[in-house]
Amino acid sequence: MNRRAMFKPLVQSLALALAALLCACGGSTTEPPPLAGARIGGPFTLVDDDGRAVRWSDFAGQYRIVYFGYTYCPDVCPLDMQATMRGLADYAKQHPALAKQIKAVFISIDPQRDTPKVVGQFAAAISPNLIGLTGSPEQVATAAKAFGTYYARGPATPGGGYLMDHSRTTYLMGRNGEPIAMLPADQGPQAVAAELTKWVR
Repeated sequence: MNRRAMFKPLVQSLALALAALLCACGGSTTEPPPLAGARIGGPFTLVDDDGRAVRWSDFAGQYRIVYFGYTYCPDVCPLDMQATMRGLADYAKQHPALAKQIKAVFISIDPQRDTPKVVGQFAAAISPNLIGLTGSPEQVATAAKAFGTYYARGPATPGGGYLMDHSRTTYLMGRNGEPIAMLPADQGPQAVAAELTKWVR
């Protein structure tokens, strides 16, 4: 039996496994982003909590986290945003310099009720690093169309209000506004932080 011949493949396998582990720990990957080439994102003009116009181009050179929802949402919107912002905060502990280059944006799909002040209060309650945006129905429709986001007003509720039916996607966009990946907010902050580590460089 040639022990040296048997030992060589074992060493090679261990070396490959170690290299893969080091790459995973470093957060680098050679695989293309999941949303590479997708037609997601585009120009829009909305309004922040101070009533100032905010354009998609204002975020040029920065990574962007984009979520469409509404402040009166009773469940998924606040939960998704809380998980996303906690994940971003966890990511910032390990990568403070890169985290400063990420802008998180919440866009209302309920402009009738979500005034700039209301959206600003909602965003501030979740995180001081979350930007809340709203606008006219036409402005919101333009932004939602650019991101392929569905939304519609639901039937009236017993209290006289209403719910909004909408897509539930948290987008990670690149420095040039290109789509990169969908952040798994529904899986919690750790999953969000892991995805940011994978794609933000």
